[in-house]
Amino acid sequence: TKRRRNTGPNFNLLLLIISQLGLHTVEGVWPLPQALASSAERYSLNPQAFDFAYGKRSAAQQGCSVLDAAFKRYFTLIFQDYTSANDVLQLSEDKPFTVEVSVDHDDCESYPKEDSSEKCEFEPIYLWQSTTNKEIDDFPRFQFRGILLDTSRHYLPVQAILKTLDAMAYSKFNVLHWHIVDDPSFPYQSYTFPDLSSKGAFHPVTHIYTQSEVRRVISFARLWGIRVLPEFDSPGHTKSWGKGQSNLLTPCYRGGTPSGTFGPINPVLPSTYQFMERLFKEVSSLFPDSYIHLGGDEVDFSCWRSNPTVRSFMQKMRFGVDFTKLQAFYMENIVNITSALNKTSVVWQDVFDYHKRVMVEVWREGCYLCEVRKVTKAGLRVILASPWYLDQAGPKHNWARYYSVWPLAFKGSEEQKKLVIGGEVCMWGEYVDATNLAPRLWPRASAAAERLWSDEKQTSSVAKAFPRLQDFRCMLLRRGIQAEPLTIGHCQHEYLGV
Repeated sequence: TKRRRNTGPNFNLLLLIISQLGLHTVEGVWPLPQALASSAERYSLNPQAFDFAYGKRSAAQQGCSVLDAAFKRYFTLIFQDYTSANDVLQLSEDKPFTVEVSVDHDDCESYPKEDSSEKCEFEPIYLWQSTTNKEIDDFPRFQFRGILLDTSRHYLPVQAILKTLDAMAYSKFNVLHWHIVDDPSFPYQSYTFPDLSSKGAFHPVTHIYTQSEVRRVISFARLWGIRVLPEFDSPGHTKSWGKGQSNLLTPCYRGGTPSGTFGPINPVLPSTYQFMERLFKEVSSLFPDSYIHLGGDEVDFSCWRSNPTVRSFMQKMRFGVDFTKLQAFYMENIVNITSALNKTSVVWQDVFDYHKRVMVEVWREGCYLCEVRKVTKAGLRVILASPWYLDQAGPKHNWARYYSVWPLAFKGSEEQKKLVIGGEVCMWGEYVDATNLAPRLWPRASAAAERLWSDEKQTSSVAKAFPRLQDFRCMLLRRGIQAEPLTIGHCQHEYLGV
């Protein structure tokens, strides 16, 4: 028997479903494919009689780094207890059961992009049949399906980030939003401004991300078909920046004299933009993705308001006492810098009201769909995060809460709804570090993953989804992901072999 899969360039999706089908029933597939036909027939897979191979008409052939690595990885996932004599997967041997993989074009050495195809087809070819029937036809509902990791409030070791990328791929997330720096610490090691991490990180050696470590994360993510979107949030959330870069933050005043404290980045000095240009030039050369997140949220204007130099600049620019205009002035300059570097700027929704050249991430609670409607009406693209803040734990924040989200349930035209490019799960780090990251994320994040991937009509029932997610959680455990339980119960693998 041979089975063949034809796909676009995101190669890892080729093999994800077969790894779920290989040893389990079809009912356990998560996220649910767009079209899935199943039968009562089951085939036992033998590792000594199973193989992956490139289709003869595939644009990519043996030597394709992404596919070669994926073949070996998924062979191990399907046959977890199998170790061959030489521990090397031999491709293209004549074996009774071969999965042939064909791709439309060769993207083997490039990075995943916003327009990368994730379409996946699976059609069985039986030797005793003269026709073939497509059993799986799959593609994502939304192109942007992200997870935000906050590495400023608690430092996450590189291995914890790589393990998260593993788990992300199993749920078909395709963007790691790396909120790498913030007020508490600046762990990113800049070669242009080394004092930022040497003075701004929790520890200048153990709690930093070197350039080589950042490249390691990006390279690992590439093999999984995951983009890495860096965020350097400013002008607020920058206290740690000031420790290693003098004259960057705004001096605060009390009673006409400096108070000794500092506020957001100083938006009135030319040196500010010279610094930001050099920093973003470095960041853009290190992170290959076309997006860069500029933050822009929660800016406290009180320090700007207290500073006489800032107030004088406001009068000169005819801003009056409207400090949102000053923030808009700052963000305009930063967007100009990143645009010159051929980057698409993403900002938090706080910036939307006074900036029209960005992609907006909606994060505030309340009527978040009202905000989505307002942003899309202005013709801007939207990433939805509000309903998926998973850093909160407890029974009120169970998986069903994150599953029962309808991203397009707002009054608006079809053109507006096309501007909602997806959403992301946010794992802020106030109470999360490497000790509880995985169980806090999984399997609750998988609920959001299915909402962003699958057809909404087929996945509207929490009750019907529950047994599939339970099975998927057990699969995550077998793959080494410490996913927390959904309810009372057990996984079958706990007693197999006893």
